[in-house]
Parts: sequence; structure tokens; C-alpha cells
Amino acid sequence: MSSTTDLTTGSLPKKILIFSLPLMFSNILQVLFNMADVAVVGRFAGAYALGAVGSTSILVMLFTGFLIGMGNGVNVLTARFYGARKERDVKETVHTSLIICLITGVIILVVGIAFARGLLELLNTKDELIDGATLYLRIYFVGMPAMAIYNFGSGVLSAVGDTKKPLYYLLTAGIINVVLNLFFVIVCELDVAGVSLATVISQYISATLILHALFKSKEMYGLSLAGFGGVHHGINCNTFSKEKAISLLVLGVPAGVQNAIFAVANLFIQASVNSFDATMVSGNAAAANSDGLVYEVMAAFYVACASFIGQNYGAGKKDRILKSYFVCLAYSFGVGAILGGGLLIWGRQFLGLFTTETAVIESGMLRLQIMAFSYAVSAFMDCTIAAARGLGKSLVPTIIVVMGSCVFRIVWIYTIFATYRTITSLYLLYIFSWSITAIAAIVYFAWCYRKVGGK
Repeated sequence: MSSTTDLTTGSLPKKILIFSLPLMFSNILQVLFNMADVAVVGRFAGAYALGAVGSTSILVMLFTGFLIGMGNGVNVLTARFYGARKERDVKETVHTSLIICLITGVIILVVGIAFARGLLELLNTKDELIDGATLYLRIYFVGMPAMAIYNFGSGVLSAVGDTKKPLYYLLTAGIINVVLNLFFVIVCELDVAGVSLATVISQYISATLILHALFKSKEMYGLSLAGFGGVHHGINCNTFSKEKAISLLVLGVPAGVQNAIFAVANLFIQASVNSFDATMVSGNAAAANSDGLVYEVMAAFYVACASFIGQNYGAGKKDRILKSYFVCLAYSFGVGAILGGGLLIWGRQFLGLFTTETAVIESGMLRLQIMAFSYAVSAFMDCTIAAARGLGKSLVPTIIVVMGSCVFRIVWIYTIFATYRTITSLYLLYIFSWSITAIAAIVYFAWCYRKVGGK
């Protein structure tokens, strides 16, 4: 039986929820596995190893965020042609996308290995940490082609309504990652090299699993060696379609750049947090762990939004475009509100997972009390951006996000925060930047929707 789902028919609330749940669990697992990496190196390899790994986080976010954005481009383009049942276009998109994503991964690998130390020096990495951080980063970059392939495959499968396979593959690779972490760090005493090596191996396992599924598939979105030769399941198609490659780059590169620029903006925020005492810095670090969990749960509905709108746009079902947007917005807003409310009630218990110091917990609560109300607001921004990308619009949404959520934040730091110099004035930039970006994104999406024939 086919594991794909037709997103152009049936109850939208039910289908979107069923579609999103595996994505949600995948995202949560990824966050938990990342936490496990940090826990293993911190507990068994010591403070310097932990600091070395932590020093690379911004650069890791820069490059992995770019590959995730490319995967989003694959998702939108595949969903559009799959919804329109344009078999040749689907085949050309999938085969061309694999080539583009693999090349992108290899380029990042080469650049990362060559410039790892220089990039860390630009970030003023401490002298006692930079050797370990450089080693970790160079090994980590070896996994970039595999990460590019996994994001490509996940984008294809999500586009056709199959979100379960990526979950199973991620779970398998994640468990192997944790086991290898323990083995390399405790038994082999490889500290930062062991953690990065375990990550690379698990990335190639997940990439292999997802490629195997696509090559095994007999559906129109399946891969085949014959397809790279110009014929796939008896249908002539271009091994490398220039048209599809350009479309993918137009969708994927802006999304990738957007994800990468967020890391740059976060540098300014972290520098501002560092202007306070050590207790406040520690409290912020502990509270920031909630961001990944909440964002990733909400992000499942953004992928759903782009996939459902992409398929229905391709199928010419304009009425389901707007309905898909509102359902996904309602789900993501609701999840943000519920999780934010939970952090207000059980925030101290949550922070207690990361620290036992009362002063640090109270400092962390200053962040949680503001972010708890902000998460739900971010749904209006992110869901609307995903909806616009589902319609094939990526450049303008990226400009909107960069201006609203990145440039605006930097301006806020040098004006509002510089004037008041309180941690509250700093944290408020999140909800204000999200609100402004959401308003601009909604206006743009409404304009795009009218252009495609919506009312």
C-alpha cells in the first residue's frame, strides 16, 4: 500500500493533525537527541569539552539552517507538482533536487573544513577551547552531505503526505547516535571528536535509510538510476532540469539564508545578555532550552501548511488553500498558547532540570514569563511565511523576516535596550519583532492569494 496521503481531499483539520503529529515527534526527538549529546560530553568529557562543543553552536545553526531551508524548497516544489499530478515534473524535481542538495552539502563540507578555525576566531572563541572546537566542527562538517540528503528526502516525503518514514529513520539514527556517543566518549575517550563522529555516522545512517525508501518506491516521486539517465519508469525526463533547479534555488536559498541569518541576529542578543551578571546569563541559558521544544512542536504545523497549500495550489483547489492556512494557524497558535501557559505554571520545575541554584531559576523565570506569552504570537509570523512559500513565494517572505525579526531586533538592541538596559526590555524584542513581521507577512500573503484567484 502507498504511504502517501492526498492532501487535496477530505477533512482538513483531521488530515493536518494526522500529518503533523509524526513531524512533531520527529522535531522533539531531534531536540532531545541534541540535549543528549551535550549531556554526554559535559558529564563524561569535562567542562572544556563541553565549552568547545558549545562554542560551535552558532556556526552549526548557520549551516544546518541553510540545508533545512533547501529541504523546505524541495517540499514546496514537489508538493505543487504532486498535487497537480504532473508526473514528469515530479520526477524531474526529485532527481534534480537530489543533485542540487548533494552539491550544496559537499560545498558546505569543503568550506567548513577549510575555514572552521578562522570562523571560530571571528566569534572570539576562547584560546583554551578553540582547538577542541575546531576539531569538533571539522568532523561535524563531514556529515553535511548526509544532512543535505536527509533534508531533501524528508522534504519529498512530506510533500506527498508521508511524515512517518522520516520519523522512523530519525528515531533509528538518533538512538544509534546516543549509543555511539557513550561508546566513543566513555570507552574510547575521544571527548569532542567522539561526539562529532557519532553525529556524522548517525547522519549517514538516516540519509541511507531515506535514500533507500525513495529508490525502493514505485510512486512518481521515487528515485531510480534510470531516472538520472533521462528515463524513469518508462517516462522521459531530464536528468538535470535547469528549470527545476532554478525553481528550487529560488525557493530554497532564501529560506536557507533566512534560517542562517537568525543565528547572526542571535549573536547580538546573546552579547546583550552577556552584559548582565553570571547569574542572569545562566538563567537565560537554562530558560532558552524551552525555545527549541516549543518552536519545534509548532514547526510541524508550518511544514503542514506549506505542504497542504502546495498540493492544493497545484491541484487548483483555491478554497482549500485559505482553509489550510487557517487550520494550521489555529493549531500552531493553540500549541504555542498551551505550552507557554504550561511554562508559566511549571517553569521553575522545568528550569530545575538544568540548574539547582534558586537565583538562576528566578533569573530564568524572567525570560519564561515573557516568552510564555510570545510563543503563540510567533505562529502568525511563521505560519503565514510557510503559507506564502506554499504558493511558491520565497524571496519576499525572506526579506520580510530578515527585516522584521533580524534587523528590527538589532535596531531594538541599540535603541530601546540601550536606553533602558533591563533584561525585560531585551526580552520584549521577541514579541514586538514577531508582531511586526506577522503583520507584514499577512498583508503579503493576502496579496499573493488574490493573485492566484482567491477571494
